[in-house]
Amino acid sequence: MRALRIRLDAVLVQAVIAAALSFAHLHDLASAAGQHGWKAWAYPVSVDLLLVAAWRRLRCGGAKAAGWCWFLVALTASLGANVSTAGLLDLGAVPAWLRILVAGWPAVAFLGGTLLAHGAISVTQAEGRESAPEPMAPEPSASAPQLPAPEPEPIPPSASAVPPALITLARKVADEHRTRTGSPIDISTLRARLGVPLPLAEAIATQLT
Repeated sequence: MRALRIRLDAVLVQAVIAAALSFAHLHDLASAAGQHGWKAWAYPVSVDLLLVAAWRRLRCGGAKAAGWCWFLVALTASLGANVSTAGLLDLGAVPAWLRILVAGWPAVAFLGGTLLAHGAISVTQAEGRESAPEPMAPEPSASAPQLPAPEPEPIPPSASAVPPALITLARKVADEHRTRTGSPIDISTLRARLGVPLPLAEAIATQLT
């Protein structure tokens, strides 16, 4: 645990030192380009905030292309300022094109920050709508009586669904009953002799008529 704490503290110190140096380089370049006073201090904050916002979009946002675009823009501005103050550029005579870039940076940073912030809000709202739980149906009260579900009524078989063998057997039973009693067999007797349900007996009776 102690080794991990020391390593994290060293990383934090390194990050603070690098941020301070980059901040100072951006301030010096802005001041040399004609941005004096509080404006020279605002330029490093603007560049670093745009860099952080773009990195946050890359980590948790939806539109990766916009995040990479503004991340490279902010990184180029930060890296360019650091390299420019390394003695390769005379800060006493800053060229006109660099003055134009420094003067136009606030508009670029404002556009990039607005687009990144607006896109992040839209993505958050979309994720909130997707992750919203669906309303659950109310559970029945324990005190309310539970009525049994009605059983479906049996569908009587049609005459065409009766097997021919069963009709042949029923015809023999009916003929035997007529020979023995002299009257046609009724449905109740036919049902009892064949051992079939009443709907099936009725369907068979329609075939015997």
